[in-house]
Amino acid sequence: MTTFTVATAIALAGCSAGTGGSSMPGMNHGSASPSGSAADTTGGHNAADAGFARMMIPHHAQAVQISEIMLAKSDIPAQVTALAGRIKAAQGPEIEKMTGWLKDWNEPAGMSGDHTMKGMVDNQDIAKLEAAQGREAARLFLTHMIAHHQGAVAMAQKEGADGKNPDALKLGKDIVTAQESEIKEMQDLLGTL
Repeated sequence: MTTFTVATAIALAGCSAGTGGSSMPGMNHGSASPSGSAADTTGGHNAADAGFARMMIPHHAQAVQISEIMLAKSDIPAQVTALAGRIKAAQGPEIEKMTGWLKDWNEPAGMSGDHTMKGMVDNQDIAKLEAAQGREAARLFLTHMIAHHQGAVAMAQKEGADGKNPDALKLGKDIVTAQESEIKEMQDLLGTL
């Protein structure tokens, strides 16, 4: 597999570390006050911003991984291959941006506690996608990526409601706009397969 897959595995491993019980963005990771917002001295962000970045990084990493699986296949409809290329090109730099924010904010990159992120594809379904060819692979990719994008949109909307950092809020808004458009495109493509 690619070095990105190794990085994905490391990022995802960070999600399962720890013993806390939070399950969604906005969780208290020790940097927030009891009301859920961090002090202004932490770089103009709050717990929701940090949680958004921590959860969106492995979520995006999986979207890139799944897109790479599709891009390695030679018998995929051109529109699906083009979409996989666009997803990889958009989400790779967003991972770097969010990783940089966490570093700048002196926030840990890994998540603590048991986190469930909507839309994540389990290992069994990834194996099925890797083994599939042609239209079957395209259908699996589109079906999984629609659900994956819906999960990302939900996380980004939560950031829009609870976040504070202007850059994180803008990224959340951009994710909602881009991925809602891609969901519609993928639903249309599914109808042609």
